[in-house]
Amino acid sequence: MAMSGNGNIRRATADDAAACAAIYAPYVTDTTITFETEPPTAAEMACRIEAANERHAWLVLEVDGEVVGYAYGTEHRTRAAYRWACDASIYLQPGRRRTGAGRALYAALLPILAARGYRRVMGGVTQPNEASMGLHHSFGFTDVGTYHKVGWKLGAWHDVTWLQLDLTPDEDPTAPPAELG
Repeated sequence: MAMSGNGNIRRATADDAAACAAIYAPYVTDTTITFETEPPTAAEMACRIEAANERHAWLVLEVDGEVVGYAYGTEHRTRAAYRWACDASIYLQPGRRRTGAGRALYAALLPILAARGYRRVMGGVTQPNEASMGLHHSFGFTDVGTYHKVGWKLGAWHDVTWLQLDLTPDEDPTAPPAELG
């Protein structure tokens, strides 16, 4: 995988865990973009990368050899009937938002998820977040509902709007999404 311009998108490995953890930590400690309250360690992030790559995908964006952002797919829900749906997320270094980095990561991630047999991808966006909502809408995601006051973080309640994108046609699935080989 490659990105035009000044970056390269590739599949993440455990070697990227420390960089991904460093990118994610300020989102955990300083924002409501994620509802985690303790930043994961590099070891925990390595486990997440490995788990995502087994069934979905975890991609990193490198610029001049440095990981500056990542995107991944994960399980949407645990019940078997949901297995054709997944969630997707993007995290970028501060200062990388609105640079095309998120767009490039989603443009690489979504076809991978579709090729693996996922029919729908969901995105949860803590409100307000016009940049994330705009990115999702630009890819064709539609709003499917808002959970009101669902998360308590940084001394306040927060809403989360869920968006959905159809990745592939609705023909009857013959097999669940494929694992990576």
